[in-house]
Amino acid sequence: MPPAARQSVRVVLTQPTLTKYRVPVFRELASRPGIDLLVVHGEETNMPTAKADGFRTHLVPLRERVMGTEAFRWHDAQIDYCTRDKADVVLLSWSTRYLSLLPGLIKARWNGVRTVLWGHGYSKAETRLRDRTRATLASLADALLFYNHTAAQMYIDSGYAPPEQLFVALNTIDQDPIRSVRDAWLAEPAKLADFKKSQGLDGRPVVLFVSRLQPWNRTDLLIRAAASLRARHPDLCVAIVGDGPASDSLLALSRELHLEDTVKFTGAIYGEDQLAPWFLSAHAFCYPANIGLSLIHALVYGVPVVTSREQRAQNPEIEAFRDGVNGLGFPQDDLAGMTAALDRLLSDQTLQQTLAAGARTTVAHDYTISKMVDGLEAALRYAAARKR
Repeated sequence: MPPAARQSVRVVLTQPTLTKYRVPVFRELASRPGIDLLVVHGEETNMPTAKADGFRTHLVPLRERVMGTEAFRWHDAQIDYCTRDKADVVLLSWSTRYLSLLPGLIKARWNGVRTVLWGHGYSKAETRLRDRTRATLASLADALLFYNHTAAQMYIDSGYAPPEQLFVALNTIDQDPIRSVRDAWLAEPAKLADFKKSQGLDGRPVVLFVSRLQPWNRTDLLIRAAASLRARHPDLCVAIVGDGPASDSLLALSRELHLEDTVKFTGAIYGEDQLAPWFLSAHAFCYPANIGLSLIHALVYGVPVVTSREQRAQNPEIEAFRDGVNGLGFPQDDLAGMTAALDRLLSDQTLQQTLAAGARTTVAHDYTISKMVDGLEAALRYAAARKR
C-alpha cells in the first residue's frame, strides 16, 4: 500500500528511559506517513535521559523494587495508555521483570487496543519459569517484535506464536555521525599519525576494547590473552577504553602479569571525536563476552571483531557478527581459543583487510536505522489491522 494511502495509527511506545541512541530510531518512526507517535518513558538513575528530537514524549515515573536477587519494575504507562482514547496500538517493553505488563495487556484487550511486545525473546539467565511467563505474555499480544532473527526463529520452533505475528527490527545505532567523524579523521592522516605517536601506538599491533568495565564482559580474558600474545607480538598494545566496577581488579591483574607496557587503560571516553582515533588505530576489536551495540560501533569503523560464538550468552546484536566474514569467533570463556583467534588476526594482514571490508559491508547493508524502523512499522501496522 502506498505510504499516502496507509491508515493513520496512533502509537504509544513505552520505554524505561529515553536513551540517546534511540532518539534517531524514534525520530525516523515518527516521520513515517500515518504514524502518530508518542514515546512515554521513565527515568533510570544510572542512565541520563536524552532530549527528544522530532517526536513527542511524556514522562511517567518508573518504579523498581528488589525482591531477593531479582529487580522488578512497575511502569504505570503500560496500563494507563491502554485505552482507545489514547492509542490504537501500544508498544510495550517485553520483559518478565515488568509486573505492570500483564495487567496492561489485559486492559488493552478489554478496550480493543492492539499491542506489540518488543524485546529479546530470551534471557541469558533463562529458567523454565521465566520462559513460560514470557510466552504467556506473548500469547496476549497482537504482534511480537524481536531484536534479531535468531530469537524470532526460536519462537517459531517452540510453537509459541505463529510466524505471521513475529517481526524483527535489527537493533542498531545511527551510523551517520560515526561515519562523519571517521571520515574527518581519515582526511587528516598527519593528525591521526600524531595521535598514534602521542599514545604510544605508532607501529604497534593494537587490540581495542571499548565499553563499561563490568565483570560479565570478561575483559580479564583479554588481559590474560595479552600475556600469551606478547611472545609472538612483542610490540602488542591492548587498549582498554572504559571505566566501571571491574576497573580496579583489571588493573591489578595487568600488574600481576607484568603487562604495564602492553595493556593501556585510558579511562572512560564518550565523545565520538575522541573515540574515533582509537578505532582507527586498532587492528582488532576484542569483546570477550556480552557484546552488544559495541559490535555495530566497531564494524562501522571497519575493525574486525573477536568475540564468543555463543549467541545465547551475548546480546541480540551478536547476529551482526559473522565468523570469518567480519571477525573471528571462539568458544565461550575459552582463553586459548580467544588467544589463537587474536594471534591469527594480528599475524595476517590480508585477513585483517578482508574482515575489515566485510565489517563495513555488514553494517552498510543490514544495520541501518531505516531498516530497523521498517521492522518496527511493519509490526505496528500488522497489529493495528489485526482482527481478533
